[in-house]
Formats: sequence, C-alpha cells, structure tokens
Amino acid sequence: MGILFKWKIEKIIILPFGALTIFNEDLNRKLKEEFLIAIMGPMFQIIFTFFLYYLGVQNAVYYSISILCFNLLPIVPLDGSKLLNVFLNKITSFKRSHAFIIMISFLTMFMVIINTDFNLIFILILVFLFMRVFSEIKNHDSLFNRFLLERYLKSYRFKKIKKINSQDVRKMKRDYTHLFYDGFKYVSEREVLKKRFDFKGKL
Repeated sequence: MGILFKWKIEKIIILPFGALTIFNEDLNRKLKEEFLIAIMGPMFQIIFTFFLYYLGVQNAVYYSISILCFNLLPIVPLDGSKLLNVFLNKITSFKRSHAFIIMISFLTMFMVIINTDFNLIFILILVFLFMRVFSEIKNHDSLFNRFLLERYLKSYRFKKIKKINSQDVRKMKRDYTHLFYDGFKYVSEREVLKKRFDFKGKL
C-alpha cells in the first residue's frame, strides 16, 4: 500500500511481534493514505490467520492472533497507535494529536505491565517500546516544527479550510488549509508561517 501511494520506504525492521516499516515521508501526506497503509498490517495478519486455520495449524493460529492483538495496542510505533493517530488528527490539531498519542502509549504500557507475566522476550519488547515512546517525547517539538516547515516550503492542496481566530499555529490540523485572523482580516497560513521561519536570520 505504501508503494501504491509512492511513499518512500526507508527501512523494514523485523521484530518478534512482526515487521515495522519506516517511511521517509512528509508529515502532511493525506490522512486517508496513512490510514490505508496502517490498516493493511492488521488486515494481512487477519488473512494470514484464516489461512493458518484452514491448514489446521492451531499453534500457529494462536501465535498469529496474539501478534494481531498486540499490534493493535495504541503504543508507538504499533499499528494501533497509527490508526488512533489518524482518528485524533481528524478531530484535533497535529500538535495535540501527537501529545495524546504519547500519553496514551504510556498509559497502555502501564496497563500491559501490571497485567502481564514477565519473561525475557516481553522485557526486550517493552524496552524497545519505551525507547520509541521516549524518542517521540524528545522529538515532539522538532516534529511539530517539521510539520510547519513543510507547510511553508511546499504547496499542499487541501480542499477543506479551517479558520483560526488568532495566529496560533498550534491549532493547525492535517488535511486542512488554514486562514488566520490577524486582528483585522484573515490571512493565509503561508503569511503566518513566514513570520516564524526567517531564513535570513533565525528559525
């Protein structure tokens, strides 16, 4: 699905709970594309599980269902977090969506920890997930700046328009073109972002 939408695949990491595809793409790609790419992982796992069931490989069926359920947990970078991220970006701003994903990831990991028996594989997976979530925290502001910078440098064509009665860029959403109120009239998001990104001086 990523290839179909011409997303640039940076690398694929093989993990105990499946494969993790890392894309090198704009943060402003359409939410519809991101949703279809994210949903294909669980869909393939469901089809694969039915195939194993048809073959009568019961142990493999149980393992496949376990991987499916685990990947649907809303923890970065699992498929569940990607699907939830699409939903959150539909209803709120990019910056707030990312903050919610981080909080939900921590809360879900805490629930998993108190309800799961520890073993070596579980500990290794947990360490990996904690590292990824902490990386999201560390990169929260830079990710938001990248989101804004893409909007400033590139011309995205979004049909939906959102009016913001201030010049607060933190309210910007994906899949929307924004108009900001400067106290007298509405101005384009490019005009507002131009004040933020001054390449002759500082960022």
